[in-house]
Amino acid sequence: MIRGATEYCYLTTTGRRSGRPHRIEIWFAAATDGRDRIYLLSGGRENADWVRNLRANPAVRVEIGRRRFAGQASVIEGEPEEALARRLVYEKYRTRDELEEWRDTALPVAIDLHR
Repeated sequence: MIRGATEYCYLTTTGRRSGRPHRIEIWFAAATDGRDRIYLLSGGRENADWVRNLRANPAVRVEIGRRRFAGQASVIEGEPEEALARRLVYEKYRTRDELEEWRDTALPVAIDLHR
């Protein structure tokens, strides 16, 4: 299970055209049901490069603090856990700004982590 108050994770996807690794720093929230799963929200929705990359190749790498994981990403919009993903990410960062619109309109993504 992913624990701790780590603020960001680093997500590495494989470029859909170049085949090269692309690394971004991004907000995340950990699943609360004991699974090694994290949730991300893409404010750019399908237009974000990282989302386009993981749609082409869902195998990703994730760094959380000093821990590194291989992962399998999936867009979960329309899935039963979509509301949970939105709530967990929003609650972790809501003191920063007015994030309600982002919470409600961003594309939710789940990543199952493997050690």
